Amino acid sequence: MVTETKTRTFVDEICSIPGGEGIKICIQCGTCTASCPNADKMDHTPSELIAMARAGMKKEVLSSNAMWYCLSCYICTVRCPRGIQQTSLMHALESLSIQEGLVHTKTVTPTMYRLFNHYCHLGVLPELWFMTRFYLSTNPLRAWRMIPTAWGLLKHGRLSIRSRKLTPSGSNQLKAILKKAESLGGLQ
Repeated sequence: MVTETKTRTFVDEICSIPGGEGIKICIQCGTCTASCPNADKMDHTPSELIAMARAGMKKEVLSSNAMWYCLSCYICTVRCPRGIQQTSLMHALESLSIQEGLVHTKTVTPTMYRLFNHYCHLGVLPELWFMTRFYLSTNPLRAWRMIPTAWGLLKHGRLSIRSRKLTPSGSNQLKAILKKAESLGGLQ
């Protein structure tokens, strides 16, 4: 008896992540790219990224800046004639990029994700301290430039100095979400 071992392709890797399965049904119409408000900032447009992934260009796709410029505005998803959730696909590519250590050198989004996860485990999000820590760990000079914005937000009650704690019920819900994310391979 001969057993075949099928080599897992890059597209299969993408499809194994929730949100990545749409890559197989794309018809390359370009609607996602035409709808994207940030397509001009991306080194590869969303439709180019899909074509590159299908061609097996793993390193080029995962080191691209495209997925990090996704605003999660869902315009592409709403307009897609095939119903592909392009935003979810971009998040799947972000996840793979982090796992493979191919994050685009100029993006700071993974740092924000890590800090957010840190505070999530505490059950609070101290907005002022969260953003201060983010700017100090990514670009300390930008932290200084954000002081007038922070001051304006504080003056108008839009930024809290004190942390908001979750209710016991909210804390239990958060623990369930984090447990589910870990079971899906999300939090590492």
